[in-house]
Amino acid sequence: MASKDQPVCQIFSFQDCKTSPDPIFELPAQCVTTAAPIVIDNGSFQTRAGWAAPAAEYSSPQLLFRSVAARSRGAARSETQIGNDIPNLEPLRWLLKSQFDRNVVVNFEIQELILDYVFTHLGLSSEGSVEHPILMTEAPCNPLHCRQMMSELLFECYRVPFVSYGVDGLYSFYHNNNQRNLQQPNTGIILSSGYHCSHILPVVNGRLDAVNSKRVNVAGSQAASYLQRLLQLKYPGHLAAITLSRMEELLHGHSYAAVDYHEELEKWRCPEFYEREVHRIQLPFSGKVPGGCVSAEERQERRAQQLRRLQEINTRRREEKLQQDQERLDRLLAVQELLEDGLLDQFHKSLMELNMDSAEELQSYINKLQLAVEQGRLKLLQSDGADGKMEVSELEQPVDEGDGVALMDSDFPEDPLSEKSAGVVQPAFNMAEYHQLFVGTERLRCPEILFQPSLIGEDQMGLMETLQYVLARYTPEQQESLVSNVFLMGGNMQHPGMKERVERELLALRPFQSHFKVTMATRPGLDAWYGARDWVLEHPAAAGAEGWISRQDYEEKGGEYLSEHCASNVFVPMKLAKPVPARPAEPPAALQTLTETSAAAATITAAPVPSSSTDSADVNMAAS
Repeated sequence: MASKDQPVCQIFSFQDCKTSPDPIFELPAQCVTTAAPIVIDNGSFQTRAGWAAPAAEYSSPQLLFRSVAARSRGAARSETQIGNDIPNLEPLRWLLKSQFDRNVVVNFEIQELILDYVFTHLGLSSEGSVEHPILMTEAPCNPLHCRQMMSELLFECYRVPFVSYGVDGLYSFYHNNNQRNLQQPNTGIILSSGYHCSHILPVVNGRLDAVNSKRVNVAGSQAASYLQRLLQLKYPGHLAAITLSRMEELLHGHSYAAVDYHEELEKWRCPEFYEREVHRIQLPFSGKVPGGCVSAEERQERRAQQLRRLQEINTRRREEKLQQDQERLDRLLAVQELLEDGLLDQFHKSLMELNMDSAEELQSYINKLQLAVEQGRLKLLQSDGADGKMEVSELEQPVDEGDGVALMDSDFPEDPLSEKSAGVVQPAFNMAEYHQLFVGTERLRCPEILFQPSLIGEDQMGLMETLQYVLARYTPEQQESLVSNVFLMGGNMQHPGMKERVERELLALRPFQSHFKVTMATRPGLDAWYGARDWVLEHPAAAGAEGWISRQDYEEKGGEYLSEHCASNVFVPMKLAKPVPARPAEPPAALQTLTETSAAAATITAAPVPSSSTDSADVNMAAS
C-alpha cells in the first residue's frame, strides 16, 4: 500500500532546440502582379513577416525568428548572423545586438539588417527598391523621432510606395473581436505583456486612449533573468549549465501563475505536495565513474591516447586559426593597398564594409594580425618538434589508488568495527540525481513579478495596481464598458492560470455585484500578425486611404507623420515654437526729442509742394 501511495517523480530534460536557417522563398507570381503588401510584426523578442494575400498558403507568417543580430567588430556586413542563422545563442551571447531599447526601436543599423533579412528571404531580389506596401507594428505611444527614423529608412533606403504603422496589441484586439463577431467600434482594455514591457491600453469607441495608456517595465526577460538568479543561487555547482536560453525554455514550459500567491506558497510547505508538483530537470552528464575496475596498463594506454588526441586537436585548431588570420590579414592588406594607390573612394567604402573608422584603426588591426600570424607559426613549429621528444615517464608512473594508505601511522590500532561494517552495503553516489535541478516554488515565483515587481527590486506598481489607477480616470459608466471586454495578449500572458489570476484580481478591484469579462487571445504571440493581415486585406493601400502613408505624404508632412486608423497610435504633431520678433528698444529721451524735431521739420519743408502744383494748375486754367 505504501508503494501505491508514493508520489511519482516528474523528471524532464532540456530540449536545447537549435534553430535551422530560414529558406529563401521564391517570389510568388500572385504577389508580384497585385503588389501584395508585406506585414511585419516587429517584436522585441521575435520578428514575424509574411505576405498579406487572400490565398490560403499565405494565411500564416512565413518567417519567424529572434530579433537579434550577431556581428563581431571588424567583420563585414555580409558576415552578420541574424535570427535563425544563429543555431545556438549562448556562445554568441556577448555579441548579440538588438534594434530595441526596451520596446522602442533605437538602433536603426540593426533594424536595416533585419529588414534586409526579411526582404531577401521573402524572395525580393530587386536592387534599390521594394515595390510593395509595408505594414509594420510599433510601440504604443511611439516617440515621433523613432517613427521619423523608421519612415526615413523605409522611404529613402527601400523606396517603398506606402507604409502603415499600428500597435500589435490593437491588431490582436481587432482580430479577436472579429472572430467573436462583436459589433464595431469596440470598447475595452488590453493587458499586453511581451518580452521587455507590459502595457495597459484602454480602447474607447474603437480608438486608443493614448492619454491614459500606461507601461510597466516588467515582462518576460525580467522573469527569465530572475529564474536564472534563483537557480544559480540554489545550485552553485551548475552555474555553466543554467543559461539564459534554458531559463526561457523553463519559463515557457514549466511555470504557471498562481491564483492566490500566498495560499499556493503554503501548499508547497507540504512534503507530499512538493514531491508531487516539483519538476526535476535532468542535466546532461557522463555516467562513467573514473578509475572503476580498470588495470594500470589500460589506464596508461587511455591516458596516452587522450594526450595524443588532445595534441592533434590543438594542432588542427592552430592551423585553422592561422589560416583564418592569414586570410583576414590578406584582405586588410588589400584594403591598405587601395590607400597607397590613391583610390580613396574604394578605400573608404571598404573601410565601411569592415566596420572601421580610419586608416589608423586599419593599421592597428594589421599589426595585431601580423603578430598573431607569426606567433601561430612559431607554435606550430614548436608543437611539431615536441611530438618526437614527448617524455613517457609520466605515462609510465603507475596510479595506485592505495597510495594514501601507506602514509597512515602504523601505531594507530585497527578499527574493531571494520570487520562488522565490511558486510554493510554503503549507499552508492547517485550521479544522475546530483545533476538534477529541482524546480519547485520557482515555477510560480517568476510569473508573480508581473503582479509584484518588488520581488526583483523594481520600485513600481504591478499590472493590476496600474489597471486600477487607469480605471480610476474614467467615469463609472466608462469603467463598466471597459471591464466588460478585458483582453489579454502577448507571449508573457501564456502561463497557465494567468486568466484566472486576472479575474480574481478584478473581482477584488471592482464594486460588489459588478460585471466584467476577461478574454485571452486565441494565439497570444501571433494574433498581432493575423490582425494586421486582416486589416490590410480590408483596407488596401492607396493614395489618401485611411491608415496609409504615401511617399508624397512623407515628403510633404515629414517622417513623423502618422495616418490614424482603428489599430494605430494617436498622431500628435510636433509643435515647433515660432520665434517672436523682438521689439526695437525705445530710444533715449534726448534722441526721441531730436527725432520728433527732425520729423516736424521734414513735414514743414514738404508742405509747399502740393500748393505749388495747385497754383500751376490754376494758371493753366486761366490761360485757357
